[in-house]
Amino acid sequence: MAWEPVKIGPTWQFEGGAWSLPAKSMGWEALAFAGRWLTHKGKPWQYTMEQTRFLLWFYSLTPDGQLEYVSAVLQRLKGWGKDPFAAALSVTVLCGDIEFDHWGDDGQPIGRQVSEAWVQIAAVSLDQTKNTMKLFPALIPAETRKQFGIQIGKQNVWARHDEAQIEAVTASPLSIEGGRPKLIIRAETQNWNSSNGGHDMAGAMEGNAAKAEMGAPARVLDICNSYRPGEDSVGQRQREGWEQTQGDNAAALDFGLLYDSLEAPPDAPLTADAAPDVVESVRGDSVWLDARGRILKSILNPANPPSESRRKWYNQITAAEDAWTEPAEFDPLGDPDVVVDRGDEVVLFLDCSKSDDATALVGCRMSDGHVFTIGMWQRPPGKRGDGWLAPREEVDAKVASAFDLYRVVGFFGDPSHVRDDETMDRYWDPLFDKWHRDYRSQLRIWASGTKNGRGHSVMFDMSARDNARDFASAVAFTLEEIKSASFTHDADARLRRHVLNARRYPVQGYVSIAKEGRESKKKIDLAICMVGARMVRRQLLNNLTQKKGKGQVW
Repeated sequence: MAWEPVKIGPTWQFEGGAWSLPAKSMGWEALAFAGRWLTHKGKPWQYTMEQTRFLLWFYSLTPDGQLEYVSAVLQRLKGWGKDPFAAALSVTVLCGDIEFDHWGDDGQPIGRQVSEAWVQIAAVSLDQTKNTMKLFPALIPAETRKQFGIQIGKQNVWARHDEAQIEAVTASPLSIEGGRPKLIIRAETQNWNSSNGGHDMAGAMEGNAAKAEMGAPARVLDICNSYRPGEDSVGQRQREGWEQTQGDNAAALDFGLLYDSLEAPPDAPLTADAAPDVVESVRGDSVWLDARGRILKSILNPANPPSESRRKWYNQITAAEDAWTEPAEFDPLGDPDVVVDRGDEVVLFLDCSKSDDATALVGCRMSDGHVFTIGMWQRPPGKRGDGWLAPREEVDAKVASAFDLYRVVGFFGDPSHVRDDETMDRYWDPLFDKWHRDYRSQLRIWASGTKNGRGHSVMFDMSARDNARDFASAVAFTLEEIKSASFTHDADARLRRHVLNARRYPVQGYVSIAKEGRESKKKIDLAICMVGARMVRRQLLNNLTQKKGKGQVW
């Protein structure tokens, strides 16, 4: 094979001249049911060999008859057949004898119909659930409908005298919480995020599955494409959670997740010559995908960003073209075991907002440049965020706590130009002036002016031309430090998300960072604070004798 794919999970593992298969599995019953009772284009349903192996592992049993995996992620390129697979599996759970009952005389598992069979097909919009729900009329022939009493509606499929059902559900956590489904299929989880209620819905479903009774297990199956780094989607969290369980020095214990993916190697080129071979290597048994025809034309279309082509057709996790940095560069710098001790010399950077963006505070230790997250305040999602304003008292308390805990020698903050709705004064100015009065004598570097002259020890207005230029220069320098692994950070998930959300943005001949769009909900405030804190530290190291914040050190 020209481009050997990256194989994650057991489906494509080949050992001793044979495919790796589980010793005991209820999957054989699932295969038999589908071949007998389901149809595809009028012929008996037949899973591909790849789908067959995944199904066998999904229903793998432990020696005591328990399911080996409580949840699974099936990540494949577009067009692989995830929705038809999910539809066939749903009907099998509805009517098939796939719940473990006892061991047969030959040592193989014997199944029974799933008790109180209830399958949820979930997505963040009703339109997405239709991708699966619309398949049932053709999938379930008349004989099967009669045998199991199946009735098919637009958003429900009922069976077994209405004791079993498949239902389509969308992002309404309150209506989902408390249910007891036996299988939850979550579609396109790379698109589930906080802005569309995806995380709340995922949490409710996980709780429902976890409370299943002994002997009547509930499962969660995610079917997805690769995620976009920095979006903090459910798909991203699942992948990163699984990765933490891997390796000899795993950061987390195995939590029963079967993760299966077939991805193009990182060095696979996105060119007209190479793309067909790469797609053929990662499509697996989905030979109906036209790698040399329509897919190649999509890849070559200049209107389609290369990062999206890699995500859709190479099944790769790839940063956007204008991303400031990417996970492969930033993640290795994370070291959550580093401790910033009481009394350590640090500098702080604060990025302020009133309601829309986040307000964030980050520190950087002088001795080694280690970056650590101190606080972040952000509008809650949904109706909980109505009327929310950044809590100035909490921010003030967190700043005071930092000054009490560490030896703060530099503290810059961008107050923004938002105004108080009642007084029409600038929202943050009173606090900045208070901090200036309280801390100016102990700060070895000032944000503007000189320590013994006119200026402000804290206020670093990033809308000012000189400050914007200096910050943009610091952005470039910090990126080089990331690429050369010159510092560590605390691996805070919020910091990581904001850094990966950051996009390159031109400012006065430099390249700074900004959100992907003015109205984007993907925050970058902690990334700004990280760059700002690194900037303050560097200014102080290069300018200690001058004791001023505007020394031209770049």
